Amino acid sequence: MQDILTDPSKSKPRALNAILAGYRVPTVSRSVVELLITVMGFVVFWVLMVAALQVHYALVLLLAIPTACFMMRLFMIQHDCGHGALFPGRRANDWVGRSLGVVTLTPYGLWLRTHAAHHANAGNLDHRGMGDITTLTTDEYAALGPVRRALYRLYRSPIVMFGVIPTYLFVFHYRLPFGLMKAGRQPWLSTMGTNAAIVIVVGGLMAVMGVGPFLLVEGPVIFVSATLAVWFFYVQHQFEDTLWTHDGEWSFHEAALNGSSHYDLPRVLAWFTGNIGVHHVHHLASRIPFYRLPEVLRDHPTLAGVGRLTFLQSLRCATLALWDEKARKLVSFKDRLAVTP
Repeated sequence: MQDILTDPSKSKPRALNAILAGYRVPTVSRSVVELLITVMGFVVFWVLMVAALQVHYALVLLLAIPTACFMMRLFMIQHDCGHGALFPGRRANDWVGRSLGVVTLTPYGLWLRTHAAHHANAGNLDHRGMGDITTLTTDEYAALGPVRRALYRLYRSPIVMFGVIPTYLFVFHYRLPFGLMKAGRQPWLSTMGTNAAIVIVVGGLMAVMGVGPFLLVEGPVIFVSATLAVWFFYVQHQFEDTLWTHDGEWSFHEAALNGSSHYDLPRVLAWFTGNIGVHHVHHLASRIPFYRLPEVLRDHPTLAGVGRLTFLQSLRCATLALWDEKARKLVSFKDRLAVTP
């Protein structure tokens, strides 16, 4: 197929979105195979972790890494279900998504509502707050008092952002529909239903293998998978050349293409993350199944250079914390101090 654009970052994203519509059709057999492989991989490695308890706990921790990667992939498949991208029918997507939510500790209906808000408002400075990582502009930060500045700096520190928040988010925060108390019954029903299913599954496993052994196996899996999930969500929008604008200038298509990164990862990591690194394409056309995203880059290679980040380049993103509206880029606290009298 002839490439659609010579420079996607300066093109008309609406036209690009129309062309990408052709990739939205899922292949049911492929979706089923991807789901089964991921479920089986997670179960096999989880069982190996249990067996490793009889050998040495260091082996358990080593096996926690691939187990967490499979758990993260289950979360990415659940994410596709939320966009109606895994199967043609809404009902199949919803039930698979709800079921996976018990494993990923993510209530499907609650996450669906917050994530939809993220997609609808990504990059809009006037509609921040739901489904996003809190990001202040340099002017907003300058207007804060000493205590609130210190709290924001603590929140944006790598230790808190990637060490504390991920586990808190998946283990505690998702147990109640925070921020959606007035959004109707669906978030409550989804959250409480998922919580009940988690209690049944966890209770059964604890009864069979004991409380201590279960926690020794599941604990590191949750910690690693949650940290990985938050890191990938972070890098997808928290990079230097991302795009944030106010209502009058904001455009859904421009924000999707230029405000989302292309996290160019080795093939193995791309597989475990469900190709979510192709995030600019995902935001433009969120109903494209995850396994078809590489197909888009293959057919339209100029898209690969838009917002591209390698793994090494992405490490610097951990220090970025403020949106500089004049420079139109995300900067670190150190960068802000360097230009502030």
